[in-house]
Amino acid sequence: MSARRFFVGGNWKMNGDKESLGELITMLNTASLHDETEVVCGAPSIYLDYARSNLDPKIGVAAQNCYKVAKGAFTGEISPAMIKDCGVDWVILGHSERRHVFGECDELIGQKVAHALESGLGVIACIGEKLEEREAGTTEEVVFAQTQVIADNVSDWGKVVLAYEPVWAIGTGKTATPEQAQEVHEKLRVWIRENISEAVADSVRILYGGSVTGVNCKELAGQADVDGFLVGGASLKPEFVDIINARA
Repeated sequence: MSARRFFVGGNWKMNGDKESLGELITMLNTASLHDETEVVCGAPSIYLDYARSNLDPKIGVAAQNCYKVAKGAFTGEISPAMIKDCGVDWVILGHSERRHVFGECDELIGQKVAHALESGLGVIACIGEKLEEREAGTTEEVVFAQTQVIADNVSDWGKVVLAYEPVWAIGTGKTATPEQAQEVHEKLRVWIRENISEAVADSVRILYGGSVTGVNCKELAGQADVDGFLVGGASLKPEFVDIINARA
């Protein structure tokens, strides 16, 4: 098995309130979590301070987005500096919902990655193709292009985790088979080896995201180039513990 530390991110998206998130936090704090798995929970920005104050310190917290500058007249945005001021160390950038619901382009995502890293945050950088792109046979082209823009803005790969999320499998109940996930992850690692470096290809963690559940997580986790998960809906449920412990 890979020497890369298994990483499970929970993206709570725009869900929860203090009561329900408090119950989730209590569940995670009292659960038996695999010591060798790094766990990070992506909380809504308004609850970042609450999540960081109440989660066990061994569980990381991520913002779900940030802007590309430190401060200014950008109503509704939050900056890496603000995220860090809440004691939070991670941010999710380039999620398919940011790309396809809110219209964020590759260039903007790259700028956000650069600023977040310069500010000292770790970045969970998301990439992935839509259903029509997979059916057209352009998965690799799309994923490599998205990764290139991210790579152009990375100053420290030790602070970056890539999350491959086939858009057609997010929240649809459809999941890429373990073989489909492994195929894209393996090709992505080869691309990194050829276009960035051998060292980065060997060390960077590539997560799978797309309808991961307590049922399918173990088989997915057994793939050589799947280094963890970015989990949506299931991260709000008790089965999130099973997903965290997929390699236990």
